[in-house]
Amino acid sequence: MTAAGQRTDSPVPAPGGTAKLAGRGVARMGFGAMQLARPGVARDAALAILRQAAGAGVNHIDAAHFYGSTNALIRDALAPYPGDLVLVTKVGAARNAAGELVPAQQPQQLREQVEDNLATLGVEQVGVVNLRRLDARPGLIAEGDQQVSLDDQLAELSALRDAGKIGAIGLSNVSEGQLRQALPAGIACVQNCYGVLDRSAEPVLEVCREHDIAWVPFFPLRSALPGRPKVTGDPTVAAVAAGLGATAAQVALAWLLAHYDSTLLIPGTADPGHLAENIAAGSLRLGAESIAALDRLATPE
Repeated sequence: MTAAGQRTDSPVPAPGGTAKLAGRGVARMGFGAMQLARPGVARDAALAILRQAAGAGVNHIDAAHFYGSTNALIRDALAPYPGDLVLVTKVGAARNAAGELVPAQQPQQLREQVEDNLATLGVEQVGVVNLRRLDARPGLIAEGDQQVSLDDQLAELSALRDAGKIGAIGLSNVSEGQLRQALPAGIACVQNCYGVLDRSAEPVLEVCREHDIAWVPFFPLRSALPGRPKVTGDPTVAAVAAGLGATAAQVALAWLLAHYDSTLLIPGTADPGHLAENIAAGSLRLGAESIAALDRLATPE
């Protein structure tokens, strides 16, 4: 918009540059919508955050029907959706009658969740559907009849992809072996817990490098993981940030972008100031010494 409020045709630069997701170019700085469904976030504020992100060039939004109200908020804020927007959702869990989050790993349950996401987002196809495996923490652990064969799950999602309801299949919270097992199904992205202080998923990332699969780390700042050191409290990260006039969170995000060219970030927030800081991290450039210092902070567990 111009100062006079008139629309211009000038494209908004993609924050963080671009990388491929399911064959489409998206901004490497995306947005995770989970926090918008948390208690205390006003609906109008959530809508404004989504519009702020889209206006800043974000065209990759991550959500899930089981998060709560996020899909409806995305629909109300952004529909009719821009043609370059890639909506990504997640399946593998659901809410029971009491509103509690429970495993939902059975193939038929995955199909039902895809249909729920289509309905609440108001689309005929979801760009990417990530299968959240529940074999290891963080989060829920599958037990009993919820311990389902990965091959059976992928067969169901592949059928939904063939039917046009899913654009591409992703994985979340998987091991190196599971990713290799899933490769014949065609995997567009992997979401695992990973960051500058936690490289335990490095073997999974290496498979992504081998096969040019998008890497979407979650909890990169470890702020949602109780009892673990937080990135914002690490002295090395803080020193690098001070030298660049940036925040520790921005440095941690910039390190992830520098670590692998096909990394896509989905930091979430309900605060407009934090959103602006996160997006600005896409323009932060770390020098070789800074990267080397950050690289030394953690090794694969």
